[in-house]
Amino acid sequence: MNDNINTNDVREAKPKRRIGRYILLFLAVAAVIVGANSFFILYEGESAFVQRFGRIEGVYVLETNDSIKDFLERRPEISLYTGTGLKLKMPFIDNVIKYPSRLILYDPLPQEVLTLDRHRLYFDNTAQWRIENPILFYEAFKTIDVAKERIDDELYSQMRIGVGRLNSYTLISDRTAAAIMLEEITEAVNTIFYSQGVFVADIRVKRTDMPNETYASIYNRMNTERQRVAAENRSQGDKDLLEIRSETDRAVTSIISEAERKAEEIRGEGDSEAARIYNEAYSRDPEFFEFYNLLDTYRITVGSQSTLVVPIDSPFAKYLLGIKTPLDDIS
Repeated sequence: MNDNINTNDVREAKPKRRIGRYILLFLAVAAVIVGANSFFILYEGESAFVQRFGRIEGVYVLETNDSIKDFLERRPEISLYTGTGLKLKMPFIDNVIKYPSRLILYDPLPQEVLTLDRHRLYFDNTAQWRIENPILFYEAFKTIDVAKERIDDELYSQMRIGVGRLNSYTLISDRTAAAIMLEEITEAVNTIFYSQGVFVADIRVKRTDMPNETYASIYNRMNTERQRVAAENRSQGDKDLLEIRSETDRAVTSIISEAERKAEEIRGEGDSEAARIYNEAYSRDPEFFEFYNLLDTYRITVGSQSTLVVPIDSPFAKYLLGIKTPLDDIS
């Protein structure tokens, strides 16, 4: 009897233990599922926001920017989380929507535009844009494909406006004017898309083509414009040359005049000093001074081929001929 009872107990205990193991396995699986749905990973180059029953609870970005700050000032009930890594959420309730935050290349097909002088050009341009506010982006576009279409339309519209303000030869030959045009287009596009969470970082023109029938016209316009600029440059060069020459002549005249003035001053000072020395020497020994003056006169007037006719009683012949003059006798 006891053996039968023990056997029945064992048979009844096995199903209970099996059920217990199933329950434990179920609980473990449920815990794993709940745990897996309690977290999400935000990678670098991503941004996200969390919806709970259709209501936005929080936004996750790597770094804050002006678009996020302005948005949260209007929606203070939304929490802001920065940085990447493992993030918490309510399992089975919160819905996480992610978007790339890196630059996205925009590379449309070449498009036809009309310049100010009514010439058709084909523009092949590219742009780089990124999602700065995932919430505004979701509300405006939902998907990146829709955003690309909208950005394509707006860029083409702004490109037509910008190109329509320039002549064809300016657009092709003047890089500065083209760069200013692209900056203005970028600013206009960002003004439009700022409230939609999109920022256009850069717009560039890869290539500009012209229809065959416009080549000659545009070339002639460019040639005429280059000739006009060359003539202006030559005219300005001639004007600058005349100004430089005139300024140089004035400077040379002024320098020569100043030098002559200083030379006259120095010469006058030298003559004055020489006269003073002569006077001083004459006052000390008048006879020697007279003798020196006569020798200097001889040096100037008497040469190897000179013929002099002088009176014999002239002072000039005193030392030349060694003859006494009446004045010597008197003295």
